[in-house]
Order: sequence, then C-alpha cells, then structure tokens
Amino acid sequence: MHGLVSIHHNRWAIIARLVVMATWLPVAAALAVPMQNDSNGFEGIPWGAAFSESDTFVKIEDGGRVQTYELKATSPTLGPASVDSMRFSTIDGKFARVMVRYSGKETHDRILGFLQQQFGPLDRSPGQVAGGVVKFFDWQGADSEIILRYDVRTSQGVIFFESQAFRAKFTESTSPAP
Repeated sequence: MHGLVSIHHNRWAIIARLVVMATWLPVAAALAVPMQNDSNGFEGIPWGAAFSESDTFVKIEDGGRVQTYELKATSPTLGPASVDSMRFSTIDGKFARVMVRYSGKETHDRILGFLQQQFGPLDRSPGQVAGGVVKFFDWQGADSEIILRYDVRTSQGVIFFESQAFRAKFTESTSPAP
C-alpha cells in the first residue's frame, strides 16, 4: 500500500508542478527575449540524451514516463552562485528539463547577471518587465527556453531550463488516457 500512495503522491506532485508552470508560461512568453547562444541542452548535456543513475546523478522521483534526478555528491551551482537544488528531468528516458531553486536577493542578482551574460540581455524598456512582487524573465531559443520566476517578498527563485521539443511531452505524460 505504501508504494501505491507514493506513486499517487508523485503523480499529483507532477500535475501540480505542470499547473504552476502553465500559469507562468503565458506571462513569461509575453516578456520573452530571443536567446543568444542556445546550447540545445544544459551544461554540456544535450536535450534528448539518454539519462540514468550514474556516479553523478541519483534518481529522486519516479513518475512513470517522467524521472527526476539530482546531483549525487556536490552542492549545486549555477554560474557564480550556489543554489538550493537542481533537478534534472527526463521523459521516456530522454533529458528534457532542469529545475533550479535558489534563495536570496544577492543570489538572484548573480544568477540574473550570469543568465544575461550567457543568453542575452533582457529588454528593460517600459512594459517589457513584469512589475509587482513576482518577477518573470524568459529567454527563448530555437531549441531551449529559460524561464525564471523570482518572488521579491520571499526572495525565492525558480528557473526552468527546458527543451522546446520535449515540453509538450510533459503535458502528455500527465494527461489521463482516452
């Protein structure tokens, strides 16, 4: 019974994440800037690469078609900043997404600077930057998209690095069978 509860919980956790992302995407897409230097992957791992547990990665979630991994031995960093977590997701065994969580205004500023240096400056003209307590930043490339959401009140940020080609497959994987 414990295994069924775990699988049921994982499915709902995945669905909840997708719902949250779906609410962010329209806002982020409206503010997206064209990505320079689309790497077609993340830190040297190309989208679609075969992915499994290894000396580097440990599986932390099994959601059927969607598997989630974390780094095994090191504290994760993104550019010049230490981050709280870095989760690598696959769909049908193929690398498709990375979710990075971080805390703190200083960390946010470092990460935002790093992303702009790597993928292009943000358009900060009036009307192009989301105001309010939750900030969205988005870089869109031919193969990849980066969506950053930062909550000013809590100083918490989350970044999704994802494959354009695999995005729809995440939605398909959580849809009920016809």
